Amino acid sequence: MALSQYFRDLASEVENMLDRLTPPAVTHPTIINEAMRYSLMAGGKRLRPILAVAGCEAVGGKRATALPFSAAVEMIHTYTLIHDDLPALDNDDLRRGIPTSHKKFGEATAILAGDALLTLAFEVMTDKSLYPGLPAETLLHVSTETANAIGGGGTIGGQVVDLEMEGAEADIAGLEYIHTHKTGKLIVASIRGGAMLGGATGKQLKALTDYGKSIGLAFQVVDDILDVEGTAEQLGKNVGMDEKQNKMTYPSALGMDESKILAARLIDRAIDSLAIFGGDGAHLVELARYIASRAS
Repeated sequence: MALSQYFRDLASEVENMLDRLTPPAVTHPTIINEAMRYSLMAGGKRLRPILAVAGCEAVGGKRATALPFSAAVEMIHTYTLIHDDLPALDNDDLRRGIPTSHKKFGEATAILAGDALLTLAFEVMTDKSLYPGLPAETLLHVSTETANAIGGGGTIGGQVVDLEMEGAEADIAGLEYIHTHKTGKLIVASIRGGAMLGGATGKQLKALTDYGKSIGLAFQVVDDILDVEGTAEQLGKNVGMDEKQNKMTYPSALGMDESKILAARLIDRAIDSLAIFGGDGAHLVELARYIASRAS
């Protein structure tokens, strides 16, 4: 299924915010700014920033309130992709339909570009001038949650376990740990951060956390499926890499049919989590269904 005009418009606003907040390529030192923009502005699904804004709007917040934060989480996501593609990790040469950063600029510049995007993200999250009317305490809470989500107990921890389990026998608990941390933690932080900026209640945050956990894992299950059934042209990245690197995936552990059943079950669980929002959760329902049916 294709996403509605709401999401296409939102993705365009995210692009504009990213362009506004990222230093121009002509700014000295030009090579690092060019490399940052090369990966950041190369397109992609923009799932995490869309979740941030949709989460804010679902709790009654204004879109403009969450847009800077949405750009920050996309910067963080892009940093993880740049580093994930490096020869020391996945050693991939195609991302978002173009050569990976280290193929284009060399390993050293790619590492530094990822680092620069990560630090810029936290500058954006904590710049009070970008969030008029919001208390500094709220920005501190959002930034702390995001940092926790991507550190050793989150994205990085998931990546470490992913490396450790290469070639290991099927272990569903280990596989779930990898994906809920490597992928899911930032997805949850994105929607929670947007909701916190929008003034979410505790009950609303709990519902959105449950939603984020379910779609985060579903997203990765579908990703594993697409790595088997998709094409490089569809996905904008090389396929079959998990098998080549002897990585554990849901299709290898459960089989393709059971993996598809699991993804559908997780999407149903995510949609059920949104019951308290009524019609205000409609865009998040649509996004969950898109994740289940996506072909890229």
